[in-house]
Amino acid sequence: MGVSGCGKSSVGRALAAELGTAFVEGDELHPPRNVALMAAGTPLTDEDRRGWLQALAATLAAAVAAGQGLVVSCSALKRSYRDLLRTGAPGLQFIWLHGDPALLAARLHARADHYMPPSLLQSQLDTLEPPAADEAALAVDIALPLPAIVAAARRHLELARA
Repeated sequence: MGVSGCGKSSVGRALAAELGTAFVEGDELHPPRNVALMAAGTPLTDEDRRGWLQALAATLAAAVAAGQGLVVSCSALKRSYRDLLRTGAPGLQFIWLHGDPALLAARLHARADHYMPPSLLQSQLDTLEPPAADEAALAVDIALPLPAIVAAARRHLELARA
């Protein structure tokens, strides 16, 4: 979880490969309307996100019902969003990828293959509610190398299962 440009997709794919489990790119479940809004530079509202989060929760619930692991990338910016996701997977673990806003902006400006414009970064930072202590999420600085982030995430998940 985290704002755009934090590396959710890269970390998610690498973590899923490390765990030998499936990966779902949360952005691919956004309805076309949401994608069009973001591409036009319009921040999403809670109502805009609701159906998307419900689709992600259903995806998580299907994995739980099948007894399969699943890594999902999702901004999950607010606690209420994370709570909605937990309705699909009550034991859901979050890895919060956070970092310096200048580094996030630089990453967004460097990528050319995404509909999310750098101009929306500040709205995401303003919306972000960092996970509270009772959510037991792992906070990882995105300045770390990818292998270190994946290793920390894996340790966190192993400890959560223990």
